[in-house]
Amino acid sequence: MNAPCFTVSRRAQALHTAALVVDGHMDTLLHLLRGNRPSLGQRSDQGHADLVRLREGGVKVQFFPCYIEPEYKPDRAVARFLQYLDLFHREMAAHAEVVEPAFSAADVERITASGKLAAILALEGGEPVVDLAALRVYHRLGLRSVGLVWNQRNHIADGMAEARTGGGLTTFGVELVREMNRLGILVDVSHLADPGFWHVLELSTRPVAATHSNARALCPHPRNLTDDQIKALARNGGVMGVNFAPAFVHPEPEKAGLDRVLDHIDHVCGLVGPDHVGLGSDFDGIPSAPAGLEDATTFPRLTQGLLDRGYDETAVRKILGLNFLRVIREAIG
Repeated sequence: MNAPCFTVSRRAQALHTAALVVDGHMDTLLHLLRGNRPSLGQRSDQGHADLVRLREGGVKVQFFPCYIEPEYKPDRAVARFLQYLDLFHREMAAHAEVVEPAFSAADVERITASGKLAAILALEGGEPVVDLAALRVYHRLGLRSVGLVWNQRNHIADGMAEARTGGGLTTFGVELVREMNRLGILVDVSHLADPGFWHVLELSTRPVAATHSNARALCPHPRNLTDDQIKALARNGGVMGVNFAPAFVHPEPEKAGLDRVLDHIDHVCGLVGPDHVGLGSDFDGIPSAPAGLEDATTFPRLTQGLLDRGYDETAVRKILGLNFLRVIREAIG
């Protein structure tokens, strides 16, 4: 069988180049922290992304989550996050000619207008947030998005692997969501067990994001969102970043490809319209990528695919990044 051909037309490339492309989740910092790669600014033949490949793929805003590995939880989570903070700011300074940290929507617009990548610091797994004082300090150091849990239970909520408990947010989790709303830190509901998702949606006075989740109706993985959750996210004004992880794209991961990722976008748009879906690749956090989306240079193929499926340019721009920008403006400031 011949491999599929992924051609990007001049129209699609021009639209993609002009659009604000936002990727809501990419785990490259983890590989830098582990010493697997020398620098964010150096093109690598490993993994999926670096500053060079992001530029080639037309990405203009990148969320950089700090994933706290299980072996650091709970006792060494703060120390591990401090290592991430140090790494992030050192990499920003080392490559200041092409990337700059963004702390607000105005920063995003200013930085991208200058031709640089806007980098948003995020946390995946709330274990380092030992109290509200810690959250406030992290905010001062640039943290603007927090995934409350990874897959396990913590002092905030239950991750999806603990869904059998039926637990939502803890008392501290409730206080934390309220303080994140007050400070202007985006609440990321990806990885939450379903009761926690619903608890956050009841509490949050600002839009939230599922930065890297897909539609459970197309792929029945507990990391994906049900149709009712997608509708609730839309009512909240939030956004869902479609994840490229094959296991979340197709029930048979080896069959995951660009078309199936587009199917998830179609599904969300069919439920709630094009205002609440974006991109959350999970590049460098997944062992393999779908055919056609092998690394960060392939983002223009999504634009081509959306045009081929009949989306107008306004809708394409929303999906590529304007939906995320709206949530950044309303949730972060």
